[in-house]
Amino acid sequence: MLSIGEFSKICRVSAKTLRYYAEIGLILPSEINPENGYRYYAIEQLETMLLIIRLKSYNFSLEEIKQIIESGEMNEEKLYAALTKKREDMKKQLYEQEKSLYQLECDISKLKNGKPIMSYLDDIDVELVEVPMMYLLSVRKMVQADHFADEYDVCFGRLLGRIRKENLTIANPPMVLFHSNEFSPFGLDTEFAIPIREYVTGTRDFKAGLCLKTVVKGSYSILSSVYAKQTTWAEQNGYECTSALFEVYVTDPSQVTKEDELITEVYYPIRKR
Repeated sequence: MLSIGEFSKICRVSAKTLRYYAEIGLILPSEINPENGYRYYAIEQLETMLLIIRLKSYNFSLEEIKQIIESGEMNEEKLYAALTKKREDMKKQLYEQEKSLYQLECDISKLKNGKPIMSYLDDIDVELVEVPMMYLLSVRKMVQADHFADEYDVCFGRLLGRIRKENLTIANPPMVLFHSNEFSPFGLDTEFAIPIREYVTGTRDFKAGLCLKTVVKGSYSILSSVYAKQTTWAEQNGYECTSALFEVYVTDPSQVTKEDELITEVYYPIRKR
């Protein structure tokens, strides 16, 4: 048996942390002296403690670690699945950090060369276009921002399923219309749509008319900047927004292997004041 001090020293975990782990039921002392309250750990518990330390280093929460230990599946399928998922999560986080680091380096370079940090907005092109009328087959629902990717797959999967079933003809790439005026706790009023050539039950006429258009190549992270640029352009040139903003996905993540291969058309319907 090991005293809490000895156990703490070997595992390099403070006695205070061990008491907290016992309090939440993560790892309990093997024995507690009823007379003085001294805590003792079994030699076999060293391996459990080392597993806890290892999983913490992978950013597992204490609750997740507790579930893994309680399941008794330290080396089996569920642990393998949990580690695999955590690996993918870490890869995504690393990718996002690398993107942020690259953007940070660009901003530092701009400032070093005497350019404003927001000068990238000058490189966003805006053009006036007339969007022809089209028939839309669509699904409209409230969507939370962090659920958008999942809803994109689900909704367009439903629409494509119907198109195949009824042998309809796709006229243009898929698009998403944002009907909400602002973010809300209920999400965004979002319409997932595919333009088709035939007018059938469930389709609707879509008449965007005059729009500002910007073609974005690469990451979706710039889309907010595009809308800011279009809004500013409209204000400066005497136009106002008339209806839902929309995006057309010329290519989407399911069609490309690299983010810089994404092509998105951003539309801002307008009219003269």
